[in-house]
Amino acid sequence: MVAPTPDRPQFPCETVEVFAPARLHLGFLDVSGTLGRPFGSLGLTLEGIGTRVRLSRAHGRSAQAPPPERAARLLASLTQHCAGAEHFQLTVLESIPEHVGLGSGTQLGLAIAAAMAAIEGEQVSARSLAQLVERGARSGIGVGAFQTGGFLIDGGKGSGEEPAPLIARAEFPAAWRVILVFDHGHRGLFGEAEKAAFQALPPFPADAAAHFCHLAMLRLLPGLVEANFDPVARTIGEISARLGDYFAPIQGGRFTSPRVSTALHWLGATGFVGLGQSSWGPTGFALMPSEAEARRVCDALIARFGSDETLSFRICTGRNRGAEIRRWPAAFKQPSFARERARR
Repeated sequence: MVAPTPDRPQFPCETVEVFAPARLHLGFLDVSGTLGRPFGSLGLTLEGIGTRVRLSRAHGRSAQAPPPERAARLLASLTQHCAGAEHFQLTVLESIPEHVGLGSGTQLGLAIAAAMAAIEGEQVSARSLAQLVERGARSGIGVGAFQTGGFLIDGGKGSGEEPAPLIARAEFPAAWRVILVFDHGHRGLFGEAEKAAFQALPPFPADAAAHFCHLAMLRLLPGLVEANFDPVARTIGEISARLGDYFAPIQGGRFTSPRVSTALHWLGATGFVGLGQSSWGPTGFALMPSEAEARRVCDALIARFGSDETLSFRICTGRNRGAEIRRWPAAFKQPSFARERARR
């Protein structure tokens, strides 16, 4: 929830800055919803990659450049829910790359909506903000990343319009790392193409869904709580591989990007198991048990495949907290650097 602690009421303010972290979508538990709740997602919040926006009350005309088209559309849409929003000035300070599997649209929408709510002194839950910007149509992981961070599991979409509820959250062990594999010349499915893809897929096998849920409950979550790397990596790798094969007729193989596929298959051939693709890709990932191992493997990947404007690699940590909000109260000239965690 983007809200203050109960003993610190909120008031309208002059400027708000929001940082919304990126996330990996690590797979679905039941794409077809054999028990009536389709999808059910696994995800991890990432440190160091995110979208940062600044929203201010506009006083008179401003010479500042307009925000990017996508952000401007979201702001315009939100004016329907907030009187006077046309007098706001929006700046996108940094952003998650679009359509690469890191949740760019959800985090941009939530960041703008949260900034608008905060600048008006309103307390609005992250789930409600998601509905305002029409996010969370399938997965609740992006909302959870904004809200609490950490490793997340949602319970699938219900019959209403609300995002899928979070049903489990675990701290991602501080020592573990994730190597991200980027193909900067490729984009994953989105929009109408994504909707058509889901409609074209065959029913997801009920026995596979049951197996995934069994793995998540009795191998993945205990492994996270006990910081036991092997069962976590094996579970995520198995789910990712089986889902990749299920989506292969739509995305052209287990992985969307041939370049990412080559790099991850090479890692698999050398014994690594915590491999997969985030959402529709093209971004791939490889779980690592330590910083030293991640550095060694990343250096080996660069030596083998190079690193340039097309294919690149990055080491990330998990982020066990949600969005950050700074408020510049109207009564003060200097910013208040109170950092607040977005929570329910």
